[in-house]
Amino acid sequence: MNQATPFSKILIANRGEIALRIIRTAHVMGYHTVAVYSSADRRSRHVRTADQAVCIGDALPAQSYLRIEAVIEAARLSRADAIHPGYGFLAENAELERACREAGIVFIGPSAEAIVAMGNKAGAKQLMTDAGVPCVPGYQGEDQSEQNLLEQAKKIGFPIMIKATVGGGGRGMRWVQQAADFADALRSARSEAQNAFGDMEVLLERAIVAPRHIEIQIMADRYGNAIHLGERDCSIQRRHQKVVEEAPSPAVSPNLRAQMGATAVTAVKTIRYEGAGTLEFLLDRDGNFFFMEMNTRLQVEHSVTEAITGLDLVEWQLRIAAGEPLPLQQEQVRWCGHAIEVRLCAENPAQSFMPQSGRMRLWQMPDSIRVEHALESGAEVLPFYDSMIAKLIGSGSDREAARRKLLGGLEDSVALGVDTNQAFLIECLRHPVFIAGAATTDFITEHGPLLLEENPDSHVRASALAAVILYVTDERGRTDTSVRSIAQQLPVTFNFDIGGEPCAAEVTQCVNSRFQVSFAEKTLELQWVEVEGDRVRFACDGLTECAVLVRDRNLLLLRYRGRAYRVEDRTYAAAIHGRNAAGDGKIRASMNGRVVAVLVGIGDTVSTGQPVLVLDAMKMEHVHQAPVTGTVIALSVAEGEQVAAAQVLAEIEIPPSTLHQAGTQKADGG
Repeated sequence: MNQATPFSKILIANRGEIALRIIRTAHVMGYHTVAVYSSADRRSRHVRTADQAVCIGDALPAQSYLRIEAVIEAARLSRADAIHPGYGFLAENAELERACREAGIVFIGPSAEAIVAMGNKAGAKQLMTDAGVPCVPGYQGEDQSEQNLLEQAKKIGFPIMIKATVGGGGRGMRWVQQAADFADALRSARSEAQNAFGDMEVLLERAIVAPRHIEIQIMADRYGNAIHLGERDCSIQRRHQKVVEEAPSPAVSPNLRAQMGATAVTAVKTIRYEGAGTLEFLLDRDGNFFFMEMNTRLQVEHSVTEAITGLDLVEWQLRIAAGEPLPLQQEQVRWCGHAIEVRLCAENPAQSFMPQSGRMRLWQMPDSIRVEHALESGAEVLPFYDSMIAKLIGSGSDREAARRKLLGGLEDSVALGVDTNQAFLIECLRHPVFIAGAATTDFITEHGPLLLEENPDSHVRASALAAVILYVTDERGRTDTSVRSIAQQLPVTFNFDIGGEPCAAEVTQCVNSRFQVSFAEKTLELQWVEVEGDRVRFACDGLTECAVLVRDRNLLLLRYRGRAYRVEDRTYAAAIHGRNAAGDGKIRASMNGRVVAVLVGIGDTVSTGQPVLVLDAMKMEHVHQAPVTGTVIALSVAEGEQVAAAQVLAEIEIPPSTLHQAGTQKADGG
């Protein structure tokens, strides 16, 4: 019986790097492509790269990328006869597959029945239990009352995990250490799940301490054939979102790989699965593994599997969707070498990985490794979507070769204008625990402070370089390092912020493009070697190095030793008086977002650090706390309202007695 479903034009119901990734393989295979985009994405690379493009709504996902009817209409308008959902957004939405079926469009993914069966974590766990797959003990019942969930949590035993039953990406997930914290964690998990997935149902699981997060990549066709392509280790996570992924796992032996792979294949055959999918497991210290969930789509980290198998998983998806059988049998799959991937995100690790948005002034990715991204210099990192802006993949004959290549490529990457986790990722790859292949899901919790530390010597050198750049360049970055007149060679003092910290440096120009930079307790000698475009070579105390810079008036952006520095020249700025932003009682939006919860009312008394409002931005909830103790005298927003970065959301009045005490202490303490 012929079960072929040929197609010739593919609409990608997604954006950014995954849309570009699918377009690349589709074009190689001879398919035409259609991009969809929101009004905010109209100038994006995926829009320009596709053969055709259709605008499907406004910036917010709910007004564009999550609108199934708009996606189907875009396919009708462009005459696309297949839809690839990518990952995220509608990738695991059964209604999209049903809509495609009704419209006579090939859906490049599993059936709606399979998506429903595995998309609900509670139902999936029951299916896996019935199939003999080991699962984490927990509760996934219908009684969702807070009292019952608390009682069930006590039966399971703390610590426990609260998880949204639908969706993924760490949203709607909370670790609860003790019963006293349960109510607040449940409220937060439900709120985030409702806003992300439209469903606030949760399940409870026993928390396995310091496990490995191991996932098995499977591929299956419509003829009942299924194979696995090995495992990926995704143990390094923050807020339950993956940061570093690798294949194969340092903790998985060939025998364990075969056992976990066979379990995954058995599981997908029970639901007659078709396409690419991933089964995620927790691996404990004794080598026992437990099923967590299944992702019925292509994963962000599929690239590391491609690197060690030599296969194109998007090509396999397209061939399976067209009705072709799997091109390989299990015994024909070969694994060679090692691959590691990091997720470069627009976020500030020092501020609890707070997502960032804004204009990327300078964006340069290395040619030495594989990089999947959709940015370019001058592009906007938008606040409406996920914070991941690129993924970098290093591969080699063994794990150390892959790590070394990835580290070199990451250090060479340039991302100036928006804060990223670049330096944090570099420190992860350098850490002895990671080098030894011993990282668990507790890696960032245990080593976070060390991973966030900056080398003091590097900071001093960066400060000295910044001072010299301010001295020798004009507001547009044009350079003049010629020897100046005697008057101009007198010391010049610069006051600037670097990385948010104030700095004062005295610069004296010497001969042969040499400069002496003096700080309060240290003096360095720096020689300006050469400038080529946005790159400068310089020598500091005998060591010649390179840096990348962008200067725009009083703003200097600097990339040095794999770390980005934001330098703001305050030398000629007027003195700022009065209380600082944290002390004026005003709560400002940390970024563009939507208010999902207002936790206080006018007249309420709040204490420093107390949650006041919650914003949803870049697919995460962000709690805004009271900066001072006092009384709420103004609330300028309501639930559901969109707000802009730095907008005042609430104001707290500080009691006069507190102000008087603070003033007395200041007078007494000098």
